[in-house]
Amino acid sequence: MDRVTAATVFITIVQRGSLSAAAETLDMSRAMVSRYLNQMESWAGARLLHRSTRRLSLTPAGEHALARCQQMMLLAAEIEHSNQPEGEALSGLLRVSCSLSLGQSVLMVALTVFQQRYPRVRIDLHISNERVNLVEERIDLALRITAQLEPNLIARPLHTCQSVICAAPEYLARRGTPLLPQDLARHNCLTYSHFGKSLWHFTQGEEKEAVAVSGNLSGNDSVMLLAATTAGAGVSMQPIYSAQPLLASGQLVALLPTYQLDELGLYAIYTSRQYQSPRLRALLDFLVEWFGGEDAARLLNTGI
Repeated sequence: MDRVTAATVFITIVQRGSLSAAAETLDMSRAMVSRYLNQMESWAGARLLHRSTRRLSLTPAGEHALARCQQMMLLAAEIEHSNQPEGEALSGLLRVSCSLSLGQSVLMVALTVFQQRYPRVRIDLHISNERVNLVEERIDLALRITAQLEPNLIARPLHTCQSVICAAPEYLARRGTPLLPQDLARHNCLTYSHFGKSLWHFTQGEEKEAVAVSGNLSGNDSVMLLAATTAGAGVSMQPIYSAQPLLASGQLVALLPTYQLDELGLYAIYTSRQYQSPRLRALLDFLVEWFGGEDAARLLNTGI
């Protein structure tokens, strides 16, 4: 049996958690996946997986074999592309996950430049506002905006993102304009449903203040909340990269301009520092470079 294919099958079994899931991912029969696994164990001279009715787990020999298989796949990719011209050398599929607002306002600009540089790299975008499981969803790279990363995540910081409190002139004409953060407690504030009761944090000089806000509409997508805010439904906290065009046109008004909101970090999340395909390494390096440039700063913090 082909050792590279066997290595691919073994890695996929581990990533997907079962032989059936690996067969579906690889478009193979379950029997063929089982044959490759049996051959891997024959070559290793040891059992590589603990099998139970509920889950699979690696044996010590399996952990060693997984590392060697990952090394083999990287070497195979490097050999395949080593004699091709720069730019044309990278090819294949990358699955990238991000939120809708970040994707449409910023990331698509960056990915267009990346694919002009590497035209043979295909990108499959996975749009989600949830914290995706990279292994289960087969995501190569996730972009996340957050105040704090969970422990043990592998991430590269790309940029910081600023936010703005805003409302439509129509809403402010009906309900009045909040002049202090505590005034927001009396307003209809549109919040993110997965945060529960929202606390909005403000800083003015040395003073810090947290205000508990609520309203009659919440959601898990900032683009939908932005549309509701523009329609006059209430007050919301929005990333500047989404709100700035509407602020510039007068469809939204920025509130509490003398107060600062906490900056959020923008991170690239991935599964391994050591075992990365050449195309993933190229995308990571490109994003670090691009988000460090003027175009990203303009889109993220001052708008188009």
